[in-house]
Amino acid sequence: MESDQDLVGPPKDIFTTADKSLTDEEKCRLEAQNSRMVPEFKAKKLEEQAQRHWDIFYKRNETHFFKDRRWTTREFEELLDITHEKNQEGGEKQRRLLEAGCGVGNLIFPLIEEKEERSSGSNTSWFYYACDFSPRAIEFVCSNPLYDERRIKAFQCDITTDQIHAHISASSLDIVTMIFVLSAIHPEKFSAVVENMYRLLKPGGVILFRDYGRYDMAQLRFKPGNKIAENFYMRQDGTRSYFFAEKELAALFTHSDRFEIIENSYVHRRTLNIKEGIDVPRIFLQSKLRKR
Repeated sequence: MESDQDLVGPPKDIFTTADKSLTDEEKCRLEAQNSRMVPEFKAKKLEEQAQRHWDIFYKRNETHFFKDRRWTTREFEELLDITHEKNQEGGEKQRRLLEAGCGVGNLIFPLIEEKEERSSGSNTSWFYYACDFSPRAIEFVCSNPLYDERRIKAFQCDITTDQIHAHISASSLDIVTMIFVLSAIHPEKFSAVVENMYRLLKPGGVILFRDYGRYDMAQLRFKPGNKIAENFYMRQDGTRSYFFAEKELAALFTHSDRFEIIENSYVHRRTLNIKEGIDVPRIFLQSKLRKR
């Protein structure tokens, strides 16, 4: 399991809406994956035990697997908005952000630190929600020294269900971040997630999205026996990963005219580490989507 922070070396990003052109060798790899699929009974069991697998993942790795996502403020300038809007009473209007699939807080805590550095002190103009499927991940978030219930609310929930609406009011969020989250969910439940985020966002609120892109290196190197469905795979630890196409994601979010697309493109990144002999091409999908 990788994220775009796993390898060292200066990133050289290329943004494009064009699908990757596969070589004959890559086409053979993808075809070989179809020779032995994950059996239906096992795929069903993976879905039933999805929370358990993520809890075991965090039990094993604690807070050490994912690096802090300090790159997010470079890619999504909306995260650093520290304008001081006034409410009707003349006080400072508080804005609200949800980190969906927060893990151990690799986005939210670096973001808080950076905002405080830029505002020269405690910044109270934002309130943060953080949710994750794994109860153990939420325990790590709550034990972080930066966790403060006056400005952060962390909770466990399944974002494919109505559970999240017990914690956050409808039409109350300015921003939702979905960073390597949707790919871990069964594709049949994508629409339910989109609907939930739509209900939570204010009109004009935005989703900031990054996830695995179609034909990323991680997809191509799966062996026979790991493919659950088209572009959906099982990892060795029982967690799962989906690989998105640009047009597919656009259709998912613009269905029923819910969101308008601000940005939506593949990010091609080649990470070099000459000392380690690493030259790895990655493909991610990065998007900004605004609620109409």
